[in-house]
Amino acid sequence: MISLKKRFLAELIGTFFLVFMGAGAAAITLMISKGSAVPNAFNIGIGALGGLGDWLAIGLAFGLTIVVLIYAMGHISGCHINPAVTIALWATKKFPGNEVVPYIIAQLIGASLASFLFAASVGMNAVTVGGLGATAPFEGISYYQAILVETIGTFLLMFVIMGSGVDKRAVPGFAGISIGFTVAAVITTIGNISGASLNPARTFGPYLGDYILAGHNLWNYFPIYIIGPIVGAVLAAFIYEYISSEEKLPAQRVTREK
Repeated sequence: MISLKKRFLAELIGTFFLVFMGAGAAAITLMISKGSAVPNAFNIGIGALGGLGDWLAIGLAFGLTIVVLIYAMGHISGCHINPAVTIALWATKKFPGNEVVPYIIAQLIGASLASFLFAASVGMNAVTVGGLGATAPFEGISYYQAILVETIGTFLLMFVIMGSGVDKRAVPGFAGISIGFTVAAVITTIGNISGASLNPARTFGPYLGDYILAGHNLWNYFPIYIIGPIVGAVLAAFIYEYISSEEKLPAQRVTREK
């Protein structure tokens, strides 16, 4: 059994790279597109496919990072790198309650360090233009619509985690690919709706960096990225547990002919 201290460090490192690479890709996209003409406020995109093409690239940055992290350290800490996943696993009794808070603290620290070091690497344009890849609802999307879509997106993510990574009957070796490409698909679809966080820590790090480095206050949106991901993950975990559980068949009477 690997010690909690080492698993804490693994979760911190994993969440660091998730935010540095994924949210960093979102920030770079905004920096590249600065000054370009866009058809409307909803579309921040560039390139032949516009915003959807950009969200595919951002989704792949997140998804491919998750793939390699799961294969690199899934056997160490489980590679939760997401407080919603940790809480959902605890709720379904697949993770010890006394380790929930340390895991979440590690994830929040990792996400925050990633945002500050990304800003240090790129410069203040990463904050003032790229917003450190912070998530927020897009033009015409209400607070409650954003919560709903975050719930749906995280439901799918957690459902795949349960089926490919937690269930002992899953085909071995495919969890990383399955989970990573699920994240990429979800971000591509809902990125231009809610920002596609799916992860309270992923939003926390950029929010903290934006607030401290530039005074940008986005905290009024933070409940979206707490409620949606946690509700979606917990629902998915319980529903997967229900539909995948093996039922006990009633004993059948055996009659013998005389």
